[in-house]
Amino acid sequence: MRFLFLLFIIVPIIEITLLIQVGQAIGAWYTVGLVLLSAFIGVNMLRYQGISTLARAQQRANQGEIPGREMVEGIVLAVGGALLVTPGFVTDVIGFCCLVPYTRQAFANAMISRFTVVAMSSRQASFESTFSGPGFDPSPEGGEPREQSQQDGAHYADSPFRKDKPQSHAGDVIDGEYQRKE
Repeated sequence: MRFLFLLFIIVPIIEITLLIQVGQAIGAWYTVGLVLLSAFIGVNMLRYQGISTLARAQQRANQGEIPGREMVEGIVLAVGGALLVTPGFVTDVIGFCCLVPYTRQAFANAMISRFTVVAMSSRQASFESTFSGPGFDPSPEGGEPREQSQQDGAHYADSPFRKDKPQSHAGDVIDGEYQRKE
């Protein structure tokens, strides 16, 4: 949250300062022309790169694969397009970096690795919450479940993690259909 706050405060201040400096150096109308030219070039690059990414995504989908990388690259392209339309030189540089294939792939790789870390930590938290109920409380020493007292939970007797639970193997499992007649 602090990062977004700083981003929305610092970037516009840098943009305004840079626009004023460039406007004083080359003139106000030339500065406006440069901003419009960069937006025009950026929108055309965005269209070309977007069509190319869409074609790759369709090709992967036709092969029966999930076009995950192409979807992430599409997000990077959308961010780059929004930055190119925003007036300013710093946002234009970042926007063009989002459109150039090499840097776009680097941004996409960074996003994918970040998504993977978040997904894995979420999966681990889900796994830990699943196995932290009554009847399963790993001790810090060896990771073995500790003995539960009566007040720890009345559901311990039904826990699938009980060590002393009798194992019943009634026989083989037979696949089939079951119809209930009432």
